[in-house]
Amino acid sequence: MPIKIGLIGKTNTGKTTFFNAATLSSSEISTYPFTTKKAETATAYAITLCVHPEFHVIDNPNNSKCSDGWRYIPIEIIDLPGLIKDAWKGKGLGNQFLSIAAQSDALLHIVDVSGSVDSSGKIAEKGSGDPISDFADIEEELIMWYHKILEGNRDKVSKLLQSESDKVEVFTELYRGIGVNKDHVKETLKATNLEDKKFEDFDSQDTKKFASYLRKISKPTLIVANKIDIEGGDKIFDRLRERYNDMIVVPASADSELSLRRAEQKDLIKYSPGSEQFDIVHPEELNEKQKDALEFIKRGIMGEYMRTGVQFAINIVVFKLLKMNSVYPVANEEKLSDKKGRVLPDLILMKDGATVADLAKEIHTDLPKGLLYAKDLRYKLRLPVTYQLRDRDVICLVSASKK
Repeated sequence: MPIKIGLIGKTNTGKTTFFNAATLSSSEISTYPFTTKKAETATAYAITLCVHPEFHVIDNPNNSKCSDGWRYIPIEIIDLPGLIKDAWKGKGLGNQFLSIAAQSDALLHIVDVSGSVDSSGKIAEKGSGDPISDFADIEEELIMWYHKILEGNRDKVSKLLQSESDKVEVFTELYRGIGVNKDHVKETLKATNLEDKKFEDFDSQDTKKFASYLRKISKPTLIVANKIDIEGGDKIFDRLRERYNDMIVVPASADSELSLRRAEQKDLIKYSPGSEQFDIVHPEELNEKQKDALEFIKRGIMGEYMRTGVQFAINIVVFKLLKMNSVYPVANEEKLSDKKGRVLPDLILMKDGATVADLAKEIHTDLPKGLLYAKDLRYKLRLPVTYQLRDRDVICLVSASKK
């Protein structure tokens, strides 16, 4: 299953522009509330350096793409409807938003750092909005959603709890539908000092504390400081980063990225998503407005921030927040190929801490049964099934049937 990243934020912060820039979709962009009435899903890519130059081979990618030495790994981006206050109670498109957000492995919270959106999500005078409060408002909605799940099921939880040691099991079951696992619940109970407290003694402060921490670790979130290209955005970006110094904040101009991707589509420029530069291929085909726009992006965005931030944000979520490692499994250790002769055909993203046995399970459900060991083809080492995989490992699995 591909990684799923949900885009959240108030209306008019540029979520749909970010979505279109990341996926080259053509979803409707407008300034009236709830343009995104239902979730839109499309494919974007996490990008990492390919290993084929290191092994001096030409690869034949199957489940991903390789271009100029970079691997493009498909992931899903979900553009979620904008949230309003009390969405957790079902107001606006709250219920639909929250049920779809549950499917996401991580969230990109899009904030308008130009301050051009008011507290209700309507377009306002530049600098008059408060992006720091906007972020807090949406965050509170998510925490209250988690809180409601526990508070609204107190009787059910009390009935299921045979003893206090069952808390992890019962709480996990309660939140399983939104991607929470036992480790999340264990860590949350420990971090909030609720491990040994009887559930019947939990007050609403305790359940809110529990909900807040559980939301934080079960849906890792990155803040995208969008519209950084608008005057004054840099100052609000600094304030946002200072206020939420326990989170990663990435400056971005989704509008600039979309312009570059569209120009690249028309062969007007040579540009790779996430790159720190672009080259104009056919200057004679550009009108003055296009030339000015590209010059501004080159000087005002890439000159100041090195990149537009869209692809960078996606990569940070996949490789830093979700802690995924790129692993290349092959069947033929001499040719680095699969059984069809394709060289380095697949790149599989594995969670940090995943083992050789986990990789076997990911490839085929029956593969772990006869698994004996694996071979690290970079260092010519035999690896036990308990070996924890590292980024850029090229692995050949050896099973009893293969021996």
